[in-house]
Amino acid sequence: MVMALGISSSLIDLIREVAIPLTGSSCDYDFLLESIGDARFVLLGEATHGTHEFYRTRAEITKRLIIEKGFTAVAVEADWPDAHRVNRYIRSDSEDVEASEALGNFKRFPLWMWRNADVLDLVGWLREHNDQVNANEKRVGFYGMDLYSLHASIRAVLDYLDRIDPDAGKRARGRYSCFEQHGENPQAYGYAASFDLSESCQQEAVSELVELRRRAGAYLAGDGRLAEDEFFYAEQNARLVKNAEEYYRVMFQGHIESWNLRDRHMAETLEALSLHLERQVHSPKIVVWAHNSHLGDARATQMGDRGEWNVGQLVRERHGSQAVLVGFTTYHGTVTAASEWDEPAQLKRVRSALRGSYETLFHETGVSNFLLPLQEERELKESLQEARLERAIGVIYRPETERMSHYFHARLSEQFDFIIHFDKTRAVEPLERTMHWEPHDPDETYPFGV
Repeated sequence: MVMALGISSSLIDLIREVAIPLTGSSCDYDFLLESIGDARFVLLGEATHGTHEFYRTRAEITKRLIIEKGFTAVAVEADWPDAHRVNRYIRSDSEDVEASEALGNFKRFPLWMWRNADVLDLVGWLREHNDQVNANEKRVGFYGMDLYSLHASIRAVLDYLDRIDPDAGKRARGRYSCFEQHGENPQAYGYAASFDLSESCQQEAVSELVELRRRAGAYLAGDGRLAEDEFFYAEQNARLVKNAEEYYRVMFQGHIESWNLRDRHMAETLEALSLHLERQVHSPKIVVWAHNSHLGDARATQMGDRGEWNVGQLVRERHGSQAVLVGFTTYHGTVTAASEWDEPAQLKRVRSALRGSYETLFHETGVSNFLLPLQEERELKESLQEARLERAIGVIYRPETERMSHYFHARLSEQFDFIIHFDKTRAVEPLERTMHWEPHDPDETYPFGV
């Protein structure tokens, strides 16, 4: 891909003409909701993992999808067992009294991704919504798609089998004991297995999933929907163990293979969830939260050029127009992120976007915040098929290596159906604020302090 550095005034004028300004009113996303129509999958991205406006806006759109469009599932870039605790809370099926307790299983880095003020508000809203819904099939669920939770998922499978089939639980415990020599460190297991320093646990993980599925008939003979839900939860954990074992084993062999395995797992989880819900609700509708890099169609990016695929591509290939992809961008502001993996969250200043990027193009319009339909106007769609830089900030932000660490080329109108741009954004507020996160100048205190 070749980037064009120039930004023509005609393109800026065209964007300004098509863009729908966001004013903070309840009508801001009317056009988006109307355009979504009867789509069954709405994928809501984010350009960073630590921006308040992205979380708040996704929550606002999600609430409207639930109320106005009948969506009954929220699937997020989080671990399956951690999200399941939230799911039980919002469906009044747990001992957690407050939403903050329901987020208690999110204990690993990066805590702020799900333990933040905006997610806390959404979880509280989902609980209140479900409490007012009489029909069980219309209650909303909250589900994780990711595969990092190797040991938590092992414990969940064992807990399930210990309750329903103790003999099978003993067999599962014997199989999963293969992982014990590495403790709770899946990376250590992956390194040892990848370089033949210890035996792989691949066969054990596969065998446990096969046995669980083979005995499904007996396990599903219980209490109707409850038995079905519990088996589905256990089966997904067993599948996660199998995929996580492979992920940690291949992560030392190359980025592309591990990336593809992870996104394939998330897409398969989404499909499995859809099929499970379809047995209970006709044509279930799911809203998905993840980073732009996972939800924008990889075929329109530098990622795709080097052989990577992602959730957005896989969902589009399978569901076509039934999937709507929404990306988010920002020009500058602050963000919650770390400097290195497993380091504390910091309140960091986001540098102004680079020249030649989509973010700078949007900044040049002079419209602070807007929704941009990418498929409605032919001239705009064709103009935004030109490869430009796009910024991506994950849980790590290294402004000193901004170009190398946080930009890639993309053809925006092929990557997404809509873009939501906030010119200046602020950091999401972690539930656990430390000395590393405290603001350092007056502009960073709003609205948290004075």
